[in-house]
Amino acid sequence: MFELVFLGTSASAPSINRNLPSVLVKHDEFRFLIDCGEGTQRQILQAGIGFKRLNRILITHGHLDHILGLAGLLSTLLRWETIDNLEIYGGKAALSRVHDLIYGVVLRGNQTSFNLALVPIEEGVFIEEGEFNITALPVQHRGPDNYGYLFQEKGRCPFLPEKAEELGIPSGPWRRDLVNGKAVTLPDGRKIQPEQVLGEYKAGTRMVVLGDVAETDSLVTYCDQADALVTEATYLESEAEMAQQFGHMTARQSAQLAVRANVKQLILTHLSRRYRERDILAEAQAVFPNTIVARDFDTFTIKKDE
Repeated sequence: MFELVFLGTSASAPSINRNLPSVLVKHDEFRFLIDCGEGTQRQILQAGIGFKRLNRILITHGHLDHILGLAGLLSTLLRWETIDNLEIYGGKAALSRVHDLIYGVVLRGNQTSFNLALVPIEEGVFIEEGEFNITALPVQHRGPDNYGYLFQEKGRCPFLPEKAEELGIPSGPWRRDLVNGKAVTLPDGRKIQPEQVLGEYKAGTRMVVLGDVAETDSLVTYCDQADALVTEATYLESEAEMAQQFGHMTARQSAQLAVRANVKQLILTHLSRRYRERDILAEAQAVFPNTIVARDFDTFTIKKDE
C-alpha cells in the first residue's frame, strides 16, 4: 500500500489554490518526495508532514517549476539539522541543473551538516527495499534525461492463520519462517512446508508517477495494470497542437493512456491556470471514468483491490 500527498498541482506557475509540482509518496516508514517546485517546504509544513525522514527526493526533469523549491528546502534543512543524509535522484541533465542551484546559489562553497548526494539514474530499478522497489522509466519531454517512477510492491502468498491453527503450529519463529517461504520442523518433530499454510500468490500494489510527458506509446508497458497512474493534464484537447509544441499532454490523451494500459485509477495533476478544473475532469472522464483531478493537500491511499 502506498499513500500519496499532493503538495503542488499547478503547471508552470502557481495559482491562488495550486502550488508548483510536488508529491510525497509514503510506504510504511519510507518517504519519497517527487519533484520540489517553488514553495514546497511551506506546503510540507501546511500539510503537517514535517521534514523527518524526508531524505530521498526523486526529480522527473530539470525544468525550474519542478526544482526551484530545492533551494529553500535545503536552506531550511541546513538550519534545522533534521536529517543525517539527503539523496537527490534524477537524470544527468536534471542533476546538472540541480547541482548549479545547490552549489552555485545555496551553498556557494560552504559545507552541509549532513551527507548530500546527487545520484544519477538510468532506466531500471534504482531503489530496492524489503517490500517494494522503484523503477526509473524514460519519458519524452523537452530535453534529455526525463524520468517517471514506477513503485512496485513485491507479491506474496498470504499467511492463512486458520491453516496454521489446524496444524497446531505454535506462534513464534516457525510461523515467521513459513511466511518467508521456509520449511520448518516443529518441536514435536513434524515437518511443515510453506504451501501448507500459505494462500494463492497475490501481486503487490503497482503505482506510476509521471512528470511532464510528450508522448505515451513508450509508457504503456510500464503503466500496464497499474493500480494508480499519476500524470499531467496541462492542456485540453482544444489546444492539442500547443500541447504537442511544448511537450505536454491533454486531459484526453492522459485518459487514453489509462485506457491503453488498463490502469485502475487515473489521478491528474500539473494543471494550467487557463482551464477550469471541471472541464479537465469532464474531458478525461469521457474517456476513462475512474479519473480524479488532484488538488493541493489531497491524500490518496493506493492499494491492490482485494
